[in-house]
Amino acid sequence: MVKISNNILAIEVSPKGAELSSILKGGQEYLWQADPKFWPRHSPVLFPIVGRLWDNKYRIKGEEHQLSQHGFARDMEFTLLEQSEDYVRFQLESTPETLEKYPFEFRLIIGYSLNENRVGVHWSVENIGSVDFPFQIGAHPAFYYPNFDEKSEKRCYLDFCTKEQLHYIKPVEKGCTTPDQYPLVSDNGVMPIDIHSFDECATYVFENHQVNKVSILDLDKKPYVSVEFDMPILAVWSPVIEHPDVPFICLEPWCGRCDSVGFDGDLYEREAQQILAPGEIFRNSYYIIVE
Repeated sequence: MVKISNNILAIEVSPKGAELSSILKGGQEYLWQADPKFWPRHSPVLFPIVGRLWDNKYRIKGEEHQLSQHGFARDMEFTLLEQSEDYVRFQLESTPETLEKYPFEFRLIIGYSLNENRVGVHWSVENIGSVDFPFQIGAHPAFYYPNFDEKSEKRCYLDFCTKEQLHYIKPVEKGCTTPDQYPLVSDNGVMPIDIHSFDECATYVFENHQVNKVSILDLDKKPYVSVEFDMPILAVWSPVIEHPDVPFICLEPWCGRCDSVGFDGDLYEREAQQILAPGEIFRNSYYIIVE
């Protein structure tokens, strides 16, 4: 485990998946600690796909391949590139193993930085091959509910930091979506979260840059943790249906998403796909603000 800190925050990152594994402020842990009873991860990086492929299959020029949900990077060992007191970077390059699953050469660099009460998460994807590289990348950080009380049905509030009416899509079959859009019921962008919030929608998926910041508020509506980003998609998930007493919620900025139900087109035609020409580099970052 690699540790960095400043005078406010201390974080830990695992070389496996370059996964953020702890965020401490004043001795309090804010990041879910991966109890396998509920969900055995902290904050995996989703790459080279986000979500599910229809029937876990994709096609390139008519040839069919298989790839499981969220891709493979989250389960691979990254190499530590550099580390300072408040910054660290890890790298993963394509291997014979990844090329069997996904026949494209890439270099993925994931960095973490600290600036006062902000954790920066930085992605760099480089196409080191000779053909266009289709990919997606996404975040999946899980945060403890503030002052969690499993005896209460109430959990927190989510502030989507916008007064605009938000609309979401949702996975409906085999983890894939339909184009149907649903209006989010909120009070000026603030949504109460309780044990029934995910009964009809296990994952809320907000597309088209509707949201660029979302905050967890405690039951007194005081800010607790925020996630700030410039990405086209935000997902919100908690496994409440299986575990009514689950103590965390995931706020997930994505550059990509799952297939639509029944999608059988070419990999390059997937919705929300990123395409890199040979030698090109994609960069993006998001920020976790411990309020």
